Order: sequence, then structure tokens, then C-alpha cells
Amino acid sequence: MEKDLLEALGQYLVWRIGRAEEEEVLVVRVGLASATPRFRELPRLLNIPDAEVARLAKEGRVRVEWVEG
Repeated sequence: MEKDLLEALGQYLVWRIGRAEEEEVLVVRVGLASATPRFRELPRLLNIPDAEVARLAKEGRVRVEWVEG
């Protein structure tokens, strides 16, 4: 049942993953679809290759941010 609930909730979420411009941190931004305009107001995240995502995650350099709408 939890998997079904997560899949249903996933339809209403948006996310952005990238490296913070001025930090060596992988940032995962998540919010409801209604918060999509707010994502543009936040500091830019740099696109990074999968290998860098994996390295930062392995090093524990990850920050999850909830974006309010």
C-alpha cells in the first residue's frame, strides 16, 4: 500500500537536482506542483553529470530542500 501511496503522491511533486553554485553540495529541491513558480526564484542549481551526483552523495554532501508554494 505504501508504494501505491508514493506513486500517487509522485504525480503532484516536482523536483530539481543539481549542485549549488557556490558550494560543493548536491541539492535536491522538492515541492508540490503548485510551487513550480517558486523554483525559479531560488538560487540556480548547476547541472552535473551522474558521476558527480554519485560522488557527492557518497561523501554525504546532500541537502534536501522543501519548496513551499
